[in-house]
Amino acid sequence: MTDVDATASGKHPDSSGGGGMRHQHPVDPKRVAMARERLPSAEEGDRLTSVLSLMADPTRARLLYALDVVEELCVGDLALALSVSEDAVSYGLRVLRTAGLVTRRKDGRVVYYRLAEGFPEPLRQHCLRQLIEMSRAPVDDEG
Repeated sequence: MTDVDATASGKHPDSSGGGGMRHQHPVDPKRVAMARERLPSAEEGDRLTSVLSLMADPTRARLLYALDVVEELCVGDLALALSVSEDAVSYGLRVLRTAGLVTRRKDGRVVYYRLAEGFPEPLRQHCLRQLIEMSRAPVDDEG
């Protein structure tokens, strides 16, 4: 049976190349429709990916944590807290500020950084910390 014949008959060739047949889709049309309704748009997905990739850098992620804990710090104090160079902190803050995740204020010659207004509390308090814990747990794909 050719791929065209298999598709016309409602049976889909196995994409793994093993010659087996897959089940017909959708298996659960209601859940497919629900997922479609609640998915972010492609543009929103792109934006989310961009923000998450900013946070994927260890220094930037730790900067967000530090600013969450103490509300605001200058570059030098952040460098001491994170045990990294001031250049690394400055670069990380510049990237986070450009993305709108961090703001700054000047007090004389000192510039203080803080999380942007509206930075989601649940993200700070639960999601990021929970993701760290999940990454420590052993993977159990059997189930």
